[in-house]
Amino acid sequence: MINFTPLFRSHFLSRLQEHVRYIDYADSVQQGELVKLIEKAALTQLGRKYDFSTCRTYRDFAQRVPLYNYENLRPTIMRMINGEKDLLWPGTVINFAQSSGTSGGKSKYIPITVDSFKRNHYQGASDVVSHYLNLNPESRILAGKSLILGGSFATEVNAPRGVMVGDLSANLIEYMNPLANLMRVPSKKIALMADWSEKLPRLVEACMNEDITSLSGVPSWFLTVLKEVMRRKGVDCIHYVWPHLEVFFHGGISFDPYRAQYESLCDMSRMHFLSTYNASEGFFAVQSSWDNTAMMLLLDVGVFYEFIPIEDIDSSNPEVYPIWEIEAGKTYELVITACNGLWRYRLGDTVLIDQLNPVKIKIAGRTSCFINAFGEEVMVHNADHAITAAEQATGAHVHDYTAAPVYATKTSRGRHEWLIEFEQEPASLQQFVDVLDNSLKAVNSDYEAKRSGGIFLDPPTVRIVPAGTFDRWLAAHGKLGGQRKVPRLSNDRHIVDEIIETI
Repeated sequence: MINFTPLFRSHFLSRLQEHVRYIDYADSVQQGELVKLIEKAALTQLGRKYDFSTCRTYRDFAQRVPLYNYENLRPTIMRMINGEKDLLWPGTVINFAQSSGTSGGKSKYIPITVDSFKRNHYQGASDVVSHYLNLNPESRILAGKSLILGGSFATEVNAPRGVMVGDLSANLIEYMNPLANLMRVPSKKIALMADWSEKLPRLVEACMNEDITSLSGVPSWFLTVLKEVMRRKGVDCIHYVWPHLEVFFHGGISFDPYRAQYESLCDMSRMHFLSTYNASEGFFAVQSSWDNTAMMLLLDVGVFYEFIPIEDIDSSNPEVYPIWEIEAGKTYELVITACNGLWRYRLGDTVLIDQLNPVKIKIAGRTSCFINAFGEEVMVHNADHAITAAEQATGAHVHDYTAAPVYATKTSRGRHEWLIEFEQEPASLQQFVDVLDNSLKAVNSDYEAKRSGGIFLDPPTVRIVPAGTFDRWLAAHGKLGGQRKVPRLSNDRHIVDEIIETI
């Protein structure tokens, strides 16, 4: 294949000249974005409600528009799915990214407007390539193809004809530039397949004989694909299959638990890893240097950022700061206003401000307990629902529980491990586990997808712990008392391993 990298390099690198403004003019760049957003939405239902036509400054905006979470917006977004226009953003929105993690339903649906496709998601992806080419002058990334894992469109949403609801990646692949599509595998037909037990072999067959130069996706999903490609080829290094593979653009979940495995599968003299912050709600940041994995916040991609100090997130009236008032070294909850119609929207993500000028961030976690080690986004309300269903089905009574991930190895897939202290044990532990697993699938579409066909995530395991185990752990941390609380879910094994040590 012809190496197009030299031809397009100057185009991508020219974009970085605009990013120079981030260093000294972050405030003006961000205020300019806010003005554009307010002006564009002035005649929407929300714009009229808050009189955007007379809104001139950030302080005007912050005083008029309250903070929103998803449940505040759900009724309006469902009206948008049903075809109503000019509600949160001008016009009719026909694309929605499906994600889990809210208490009010199995899924949340994030609008993807024409503006957010162009100004944010695709521009963010382009910015990733720009930074990578800047960091790797010897790159030949456009001499081969990119392997991009896509999700699928949903079938559970009763949406009008022409409205498309599904994974963000499915929406992006559906509207990808035809030229970019020529540089991508697999085909759209395979990429958008919903059944992973059928999709995985088709995907492997489609890509294993291509000249792949880059990977883009979630680390946990890609690990399964790479292992299957190597198994089919009978090799122990992915570069024996794709000798020109040079970079993995990863995001969605932390790469740290997977880094060692990826390094063991690759020839590290040829391979690079670049972090991105690309959520259903928007493309927000990209790693811009090799010596620091902190990601540079993208300030001119149709998003206005605000920050709530971590110590204030549970307040009914939290302090909220624009980017020109934040401090390096502090952790904040991220709030966005964006060209997808989300206004002062609390993402639920917390970020550490690694540096200023330009602003670089590291993902600190979520504002509540969760497990998202494999992209499954299991929240406490999901877990409580599943535990209750398992108790009812088996006659068990749970005294306390906690759960954490068990990461995949070279020979095994990942899973969740649950530590449970029973008041009354189930008649059948296997039945308890099965009901727990199936109940999580029923209330969490992302967990269901990861468990589908047993391809990415094995069934959970339950370890019964003796009476008093959790109390001993709480006492050891000075937390035993009337307000005692065992964290239900953790995204790492720190707490679970500590508790196991007390047994």
